[in-house]
Amino acid sequence: MARALALGALVAVSSLLHPWPAAGEHEIYYRYVVLGYVKDARGAPVAQRNVELVRDKTGFSYLAPTDATGFFVLVARLGDESAGESLTLTVGPLRTRLTARFDPSNHDEDRGTRGDAEGDTVIERAAWFRPTLARFLGAR
Repeated sequence: MARALALGALVAVSSLLHPWPAAGEHEIYYRYVVLGYVKDARGAPVAQRNVELVRDKTGFSYLAPTDATGFFVLVARLGDESAGESLTLTVGPLRTRLTARFDPSNHDEDRGTRGDAEGDTVIERAAWFRPTLARFLGAR
Protein backbone atom coordinates (compact mmCIF):
# COMPACT_ATOMS: atom_id res chain seq x y z
CA MET A 1 0.00 0.00 0.00
CA ALA A 2 2.75 2.46 0.95
CA ARG A 3 4.58 1.57 -2.25
CA ALA A 4 1.47 2.28 -4.35
CA LEU A 5 0.99 5.66 -2.63
CA ALA A 6 4.64 6.55 -3.16
CA LEU A 7 4.37 5.60 -6.85
CA GLY A 8 1.19 7.67 -7.20
CA ALA A 9 2.88 10.67 -5.58
CA LEU A 10 5.90 10.28 -7.88
CA VAL A 11 3.65 10.22 -10.97
CA ALA A 12 1.75 13.30 -9.74
CA VAL A 13 4.96 15.28 -9.07
CA SER A 14 6.48 14.11 -12.34
CA SER A 15 3.44 15.29 -14.28
CA LEU A 16 3.74 18.72 -12.67
CA LEU A 17 7.42 19.00 -13.51
CA HIS A 18 7.08 17.55 -17.02
CA PRO A 19 3.51 18.15 -18.13
CA TRP A 20 2.20 16.18 -21.09
CA PRO A 21 0.94 18.28 -23.96
CA ALA A 22 -2.82 18.55 -23.68
CA ALA A 23 -5.19 19.44 -26.45
CA GLY A 24 -7.11 22.56 -25.54
CA GLU A 25 -10.25 23.97 -27.02
CA HIS A 26 -8.32 27.13 -27.84
CA GLU A 27 -6.33 25.19 -30.43
CA ILE A 28 -6.95 25.77 -34.14
CA TYR A 29 -8.40 22.31 -34.61
CA TYR A 30 -11.21 23.00 -32.12
CA ARG A 31 -12.58 26.10 -33.78
CA TYR A 32 -14.29 27.07 -37.00
CA VAL A 33 -14.48 30.78 -37.80
CA VAL A 34 -17.28 32.35 -39.83
CA LEU A 35 -16.74 36.01 -40.62
CA GLY A 36 -17.98 38.53 -43.12
CA TYR A 37 -19.68 41.82 -43.77
CA VAL A 38 -23.32 42.90 -43.67
CA LYS A 39 -24.36 45.63 -46.12
CA ASP A 40 -27.72 47.04 -47.11
CA ALA A 41 -29.08 47.03 -50.67
CA ARG A 42 -27.12 50.21 -51.49
CA GLY A 43 -23.84 48.68 -50.25
CA ALA A 44 -23.67 50.68 -47.01
CA PRO A 45 -22.42 48.85 -43.89
CA VAL A 46 -25.04 47.76 -41.39
CA ALA A 47 -23.80 48.31 -37.83
CA GLN A 48 -25.11 46.49 -34.76
CA ARG A 49 -26.92 43.80 -36.76
CA ASN A 50 -27.09 40.49 -34.90
CA VAL A 51 -25.59 37.54 -36.77
CA GLU A 52 -26.17 33.96 -35.64
CA LEU A 53 -24.46 30.68 -36.53
CA VAL A 54 -26.20 27.45 -35.54
CA ARG A 55 -24.68 23.98 -35.56
CA ASP A 56 -27.54 22.07 -37.15
CA LYS A 57 -26.44 18.79 -35.54
CA THR A 58 -26.60 20.11 -31.97
CA GLY A 59 -28.72 23.26 -32.25
CA PHE A 60 -25.98 25.18 -30.43
CA SER A 61 -26.00 28.85 -31.36
CA TYR A 62 -23.18 31.40 -31.64
CA LEU A 63 -24.05 35.11 -31.74
CA ALA A 64 -22.17 38.28 -32.68
CA PRO A 65 -23.12 41.84 -33.64
CA THR A 66 -21.62 43.66 -36.60
CA ASP A 67 -19.28 46.57 -35.92
CA ALA A 68 -19.43 50.05 -37.50
CA THR A 69 -18.09 48.66 -40.80
CA GLY A 70 -20.66 45.84 -40.87
CA PHE A 71 -17.99 43.26 -39.99
CA PHE A 72 -18.70 40.25 -37.77
CA VAL A 73 -16.72 37.27 -36.44
CA LEU A 74 -18.26 34.09 -35.06
CA VAL A 75 -16.11 31.31 -33.57
CA ALA A 76 -17.80 27.90 -33.32
CA ARG A 77 -16.39 24.97 -31.41
CA LEU A 78 -15.92 22.31 -34.09
CA GLY A 79 -13.36 19.53 -33.79
CA ASP A 80 -11.82 17.26 -36.39
CA GLU A 81 -14.88 14.99 -36.30
CA SER A 82 -17.09 17.91 -37.40
CA ALA A 83 -15.76 18.16 -40.97
CA GLY A 84 -18.73 18.25 -43.34
CA GLU A 85 -21.16 19.33 -40.62
CA SER A 86 -24.08 21.56 -41.63
CA LEU A 87 -24.30 25.09 -40.21
CA THR A 88 -26.98 27.75 -40.58
CA LEU A 89 -25.95 31.41 -40.83
CA THR A 90 -28.71 33.93 -40.06
CA VAL A 91 -28.40 37.68 -40.65
CA GLY A 92 -31.66 39.44 -39.78
CA PRO A 93 -34.32 37.81 -41.99
CA LEU A 94 -31.70 36.17 -44.24
CA ARG A 95 -30.66 32.58 -43.75
CA THR A 96 -28.23 30.33 -45.58
CA ARG A 97 -26.81 26.87 -45.10
CA LEU A 98 -23.03 26.41 -44.86
CA THR A 99 -20.94 23.26 -44.71
CA ALA A 100 -17.88 23.11 -42.46
CA ARG A 101 -15.24 22.30 -45.07
CA PHE A 102 -11.71 21.64 -43.81
CA ASP A 103 -9.00 18.98 -43.75
CA PRO A 104 -9.27 17.25 -40.34
CA SER A 105 -5.61 16.24 -40.50
CA ASN A 106 -4.44 19.87 -40.86
CA HIS A 107 -3.88 21.27 -37.37
CA ASP A 108 -1.80 24.25 -38.54
CA GLU A 109 -4.19 26.43 -40.56
CA ASP A 110 -7.25 28.28 -39.31
CA ARG A 111 -10.54 26.73 -40.38
CA GLY A 112 -13.50 28.72 -41.54
CA THR A 113 -15.33 30.58 -44.25
CA ARG A 114 -16.57 34.03 -45.13
CA GLY A 115 -20.25 34.83 -45.57
CA ASP A 116 -21.35 38.28 -46.71
CA ALA A 117 -24.91 39.58 -46.48
CA GLU A 118 -25.56 42.03 -49.27
CA GLY A 119 -29.07 43.42 -49.52
CA ASP A 120 -31.37 40.43 -49.58
CA THR A 121 -28.79 37.67 -50.23
CA VAL A 122 -26.00 35.91 -48.35
CA ILE A 123 -22.97 34.93 -50.40
CA GLU A 124 -20.38 32.47 -49.17
CA ARG A 125 -16.87 33.47 -50.23
CA ALA A 126 -14.69 30.71 -48.82
CA ALA A 127 -11.66 31.81 -50.87
CA TRP A 128 -11.75 35.20 -49.14
CA PHE A 129 -11.65 33.70 -45.63
CA ARG A 130 -7.86 33.63 -45.03
CA PRO A 131 -7.07 37.17 -46.27
CA THR A 132 -10.04 38.60 -44.33
CA LEU A 133 -8.99 36.78 -41.15
CA ALA A 134 -5.39 37.97 -41.59
CA ARG A 135 -6.57 41.60 -41.95
CA PHE A 136 -8.78 41.24 -38.87
CA LEU A 137 -6.00 39.75 -36.76
CA GLY A 138 -3.49 42.33 -38.01
CA ALA A 139 -5.83 45.16 -37.08
CA ARG A 140 -6.07 44.08 -33.46
